[in-house]
Amino acid sequence: MAGHRHRARSAAAVLLTAVVATTAVGCSDDSGSSGTPSNAASAAASAASRGASAASSLASQAASAASSLASEASEALASASAEAKRQLEEAGKGVDAEDDVKLGAVTTGSDGRVAVPVTAHNTADSAKSFAVQVTFKDADGNLLDTVVVTLKDVPAGKSDNAVANSHRKLTAGVRADIGTALRY
Repeated sequence: MAGHRHRARSAAAVLLTAVVATTAVGCSDDSGSSGTPSNAASAAASAASRGASAASSLASQAASAASSLASEASEALASASAEAKRQLEEAGKGVDAEDDVKLGAVTTGSDGRVAVPVTAHNTADSAKSFAVQVTFKDADGNLLDTVVVTLKDVPAGKSDNAVANSHRKLTAGVRADIGTALRY
């Protein structure tokens, strides 16, 4: 979106330059003839109209790109949510294990995807597996992505680690929360 604003500002600067240059050329030339104020005004109005049209076109392109990105993000979130639901259903009738699961600090990779370490501690008296749904949210609490990590056969009284990676590039300021944690 910032790139589109930059292009719109650039178009406005070009427009302003064109209007000033056209007005200056229309009002004065080296031969001292043909530069009437009405010709200059007409040329300036024409240049302003072309510039306004270009700026409007850039604004329309920016709005279209933003709408397209929002649609893609919505589709990606719906897909990720459906996959998370499917994976949690595969875990079956597990026991709530949210108190036995901890998340580390969120980091952003060079590809823009975020990752968070997940640690599950098995408090049961036999080996158990964990299905942990991690939700990635923006600063306003809006859900951006969700993933499920599975930690298989964690020995009794022991901990195991995994990493939850976002499905796609996410913006800065993302926080991770435990959506669901099941021990089964």
